[in-house]
Amino acid sequence: MDFAHDDRTSELLARVDGFIREHVDPVEGDHVRELQAQPQPWTASPLVEEWKGLAREAGLWNLFLPDEEHGAGLTNLQYAPLAERMGRSLLAPEVFNCNAPDTGNMEILLHYGNQAQHDRWLRPLLAGDIRSAFCMTEPDVASSDATNMEATAAVDGDEIVLNGRKWWSTGVGHPNCEVLIFMGVTDPDAHRYQRHSMVLVPVDAPGVTVERLLPAMGFLDAPSGHGEVSFDDVRLPLEDSVIGAPGQAFEIAQARLGPGRIHHCMRLIGLAELALELACRRAVARTAFRKPLANLGGNRERIADARIAIQQARLLVLHAAWLLDTQGLLGALSAVSQIKVAVPNMAQDVVDMAMQLHGGAGMSNDTPLAAAWTTARALRIADGPDEVHRGVVARVELGPYIEEAEGSPA
Repeated sequence: MDFAHDDRTSELLARVDGFIREHVDPVEGDHVRELQAQPQPWTASPLVEEWKGLAREAGLWNLFLPDEEHGAGLTNLQYAPLAERMGRSLLAPEVFNCNAPDTGNMEILLHYGNQAQHDRWLRPLLAGDIRSAFCMTEPDVASSDATNMEATAAVDGDEIVLNGRKWWSTGVGHPNCEVLIFMGVTDPDAHRYQRHSMVLVPVDAPGVTVERLLPAMGFLDAPSGHGEVSFDDVRLPLEDSVIGAPGQAFEIAQARLGPGRIHHCMRLIGLAELALELACRRAVARTAFRKPLANLGGNRERIADARIAIQQARLLVLHAAWLLDTQGLLGALSAVSQIKVAVPNMAQDVVDMAMQLHGGAGMSNDTPLAAAWTTARALRIADGPDEVHRGVVARVELGPYIEEAEGSPA
């Protein structure tokens, strides 16, 4: 395997980096603080919308999509350094229309949606004209095991009827969010992986209520937000609303979550790199007890350990991307779960070290570190908690030995 950037990756990476340096980096910190200080933070940023138009004109658009007709046609390995560069910025993923959860929702629609769903929802998502949310997690059950799900998507003639309550529905606070993907139980008596359906739900459909927007570790994450949403007898046309077919949600979810998890990890590598850069700048510029911080209290060792940890995590991510490209999700199953555990933990540790070097400033909004720590900590739960992914890795690792033991004579 060769992880060197090919010519196309190098060219795109240079253009993405140049765009962010020219447009985003000089003003991002002040702009984010201005947005968060507004009396009504759930407002689309005119500056981000302007940047989106410029990025689309520059051909730096939908870079995550391997489909050449609708995206850049990149492999996961090619996209990895681009996502890493975007991950250094809070705003850049949306600027290039590579922001979760829209990326995963677009992939679902592209591969499983019908023509009517493409026309109504996929095209405006691909154009960046609307945003979306994904409604899977529920407040009253352990959603790390989706078979616990209580929300229902019942077929009633030519309609599907939704009932239930979801939360941590990322993106639902954005003023441009127009469609939700809802996952619920359609046939409780079917095989445990054939009970659920995914349904496209207009945000303004009767019976849909955004009950509240949840702060994550004290951050509201405006303007996208994470909402608690209730669905009360929401009736929708069956053919226009169900993605794929009733009972197909588990298959669709696995197709969505594999690339989605690896994208999160790619971006977290960039976030950790940003934290390490800030830590190094602080360590050489700040003086205490007549010495630079770099020369106090083992800080050189901490910086060295951070570099080692980032590079280890990066290589794990590139290996998982290579496996996903060459062997598909099944062949990359353990590798994707490995990075989903390793990378958020690494990023959380590196950001924490950088915060410690910054003292009080690291806990404020004067630096991006507090928000970065929150992002890394949240991603140890989002898209499956550490414990679930360790279970997947252990299952794959133990599988051959269990088969061997079961096949041995007593």
